[in-house]
This record gives sequence, C-alpha cells and structure tokens, in this order.
Amino acid sequence: MAITPTETASRWRRLPSIGPASSYFGWGLALVLFVLYAVSSIRAHQLLQTYGYDLGIFEQVVRSYSEGRPGVTELKGPGFRQLGDHFTPALILLAPFYRLFPSPITLLVAQSALMAVAVVPLVGWARRALGTGPALVVGLGYGLSFGIAQAVRFDFHEVAFAVPLVAMSLTALGERRMVAAAAWALPLLLVKEDLGLTVAAIGLLIAFYGARRLGFAVAAAGVIGLVLVVTVFLPAMSPDGAYAYTSMVGGSADAMPLGQYVREVLLAPVKLSTLFTTLAITAFAALRSPLILVAVPTLAWRFAADKQEYWGIGYHYSAVLMPVLFAALIAALTRTRSVEAPEGRRIMRVELAVVAVVPLLLFPGTPLYQTFRSETWRDDPRIAVARSILGEIPDGVMVAASNNLVPQLTNRTLTTLFGFPGLRPNPQWIVVDRLSPQGYPLNGEQRDKALADAIAGGYQVIRDEAGFILLKRP
Repeated sequence: MAITPTETASRWRRLPSIGPASSYFGWGLALVLFVLYAVSSIRAHQLLQTYGYDLGIFEQVVRSYSEGRPGVTELKGPGFRQLGDHFTPALILLAPFYRLFPSPITLLVAQSALMAVAVVPLVGWARRALGTGPALVVGLGYGLSFGIAQAVRFDFHEVAFAVPLVAMSLTALGERRMVAAAAWALPLLLVKEDLGLTVAAIGLLIAFYGARRLGFAVAAAGVIGLVLVVTVFLPAMSPDGAYAYTSMVGGSADAMPLGQYVREVLLAPVKLSTLFTTLAITAFAALRSPLILVAVPTLAWRFAADKQEYWGIGYHYSAVLMPVLFAALIAALTRTRSVEAPEGRRIMRVELAVVAVVPLLLFPGTPLYQTFRSETWRDDPRIAVARSILGEIPDGVMVAASNNLVPQLTNRTLTTLFGFPGLRPNPQWIVVDRLSPQGYPLNGEQRDKALADAIAGGYQVIRDEAGFILLKRP
C-alpha cells in the first residue's frame, strides 16, 4: 500500500476537483436529483408535514444568524443558544441566503442542493474508473437510497452539509489524492460534534494508504476536536453547563438484567435489520473496500445510544452513510474490474445489477416516493383553512403552536411549541391542530386539557374550524 515520496509529493499538489473531471454527466444527474428533492420537501411543507422539531428549530437558528444574533432558538427555551446543544457553526453559511429569502423553504432548497451535489464526485469517479453505465447505476443508487430519501423528506438537518463533504473526501481518497481527502474531511468538524470520529476514520485511512504524517494529523484533529467540543465548548455554551447527550449512552444497562440488555439493546432486531439494509443497497460489495470503515463511527454512536429512533433507518440518521457506502462500492468494483480473470468482470456485472435493483425495490417504502402519488397533489380543504387561520396572526408576536404549524410561523413570529415545558409563559396567540397525527409533545388528552386551561385563564377563541383552533390573549 505504500507510495513513493515522488508519488506522494505529486498527489499532494493535486487540488480537489469536482468540475470538468466529473463531466456534465454528473452535474446533469445532480440537477435532476435536486429538482426531485426540492419539489418533494417543499410539497411536504405545503401540506403541513414539516415540524417545529426540527425544521422550526433550524430556521430560528439561521434567522437569528441572519439578523446578527448568536443562533438562538426559542423552541428549545427562552434565549437558548443552539451552539449549547450541538456544535454546528456551518449553519452560519445559510444566513446570507436566508437574509434574501426569509422562509423555511430556503433551508429545504439548500438541503436539496447539498444532498444532490454529493452525487457529482461519486459519479465522476465511477465514470473515470468503471465507465458511463456503472456510473449511472452508482448515481441513481445513491440518489434514490433510503438514507437520502428519508433525510430530504424529513425537515432540515445539519447533516446536509456533511453528505457532500464526505463524498468529496472519499472520492479524493479513492483516487489517492491525499491532501484533497484531508481538505474535504476537516470541515466536517464544523458540521456536528460526532463527525469528529468520522474525520478521525478518514485520517487513519489516509495514513493506511501511505500518507502517514498527514493521515495521523487529520485523525488527531478529529479526536481532539471532538473532545474539546464535547468537554469544553458545549458545556460552556449550554444553560445546564453540560453536554446534553452523554446520558444517552449506556443508561439502559443499569435498568435491566445483563441478558435482557444484550437481547433487547445490544442485539436488538431493528439494529440487525438496519445493518443488513444499509449494506444490501450495495449488494454487500462495499464490505470489500477499506473505505467502509468510515461508516463505523456513525453506526457505533447510533447503536450505542439508548434512543431507539437512532437504531432504525427512518429520519435523517443514515444520510451521512450513503456517500460512504457508494464510495466503498466504487472502490470495490474498481478492484474487481482490475482482475484479469473473466469471473472478475462477471462478479462486477452481477453486483451492479443488484445495486440497480435494490434501491428501486426499497424506494416505494421511502417518504420520497410520496412525490409520485396522486394524493400528494390533491387540494386539501384543511390546508386552505389552516392558511386562513395562520394569516390572522400578526407578524412579530409571540405564538405557541402545534408542532406541524410551527414552521409555518417561524419566519415572521416568535414561535414556541405548544405544551413544551420551560418555554415563555402566556404567549399572545395560541394555534393548535387537533387532528395532527404528530402530537408531540402532548397527547390528545393533554392537549385538550391545556387548551381548556388557556380558555379558562382568559384566552379568547378567535377561530375554531376543521380541527384548528386559534386563541388570543386579551
């Protein structure tokens, strides 16, 4: 695996490239995916299928940055600084765009663009190494993968910044452009704190492929960055003076017998299913490349946590794994193709066929598929009523709203989540969707009691239609 000093120096001088080398082919596919992602996520928002947790939170943070304030989100608490919850300074990059277009749609479009552009380096590498046909299979496999589909349709999340960075870093690493791999990996430290381990994994692979000094430096930066952020920065910024997510790891081990803990937590069926599904989308070929090791940190922290939402393939938690898997797939197929024996090429064709079929089979089960269902585009009378009711709330006031109504208001009001403890008391307006299946943080009984208490406390009912109720404090 070692490379000569001359080769190392030559590769170090090569800069990251996602332009002409990737060809119009990759950019054209990225454009198609961008349109699909943007249309899907914007339509979900129009149908009240986006939520305060998490789109509303991120919009408040970006809006705060765009106004010159320190990334505050009222949905987490009065004056709550988001950098006390997660280390995500990359969100500042969205502030200029939000300043021009102050809407949650700005975040959804930005996420769509970031997810789509990650296909460019992957397809470019696949086309150079394998040809146009395999590159198309890789591009569509990534673009329709469950991890990307789930993330695009579920609100906005900071991991959108990580997806193209990982794709670019691993493409550079696969082509032995070591400095480029490091240059694309290090910004991950500014996306979210747990990605420090991903940076460390990439650094170790850089060292494994021959650039030892650079690789170990990148790995050290990842580990040191993670430690400093989790033990120093986040506690200093947090109102509780501690990193909020440490308690999620291993807590259930103290609450149940060891045998039960092994069966229900360590070897939970949903974890095994997630691992199988994640590897199956590349026909398990990704396992033949060392690049797959970059997926280990993300899977490790998810499976180690006691929060069961982390264990499955829903939400946005698998998004950052998708460029890792398809980069590892390209590397594995490239090695297979280099084998002169006929069975090498035969194996590659079989694996590509599986990679082409599996995402198509899984796609109808992903939320992105809703874009192609006719009912997604039918007019819903309730949506018109909701727009009318929300339109009665003036700009700049404080509002407590249902989870699915929060993102409809965060660009023009001070919005909090109705029923969430510890928020500012006595908002000027309350608006609740009593028919929403997403009842967080209150169940139906708790919500009705809270509404009754508000009315008994003096709030006036302004509108009560189609399951929506609008209250105003005198």
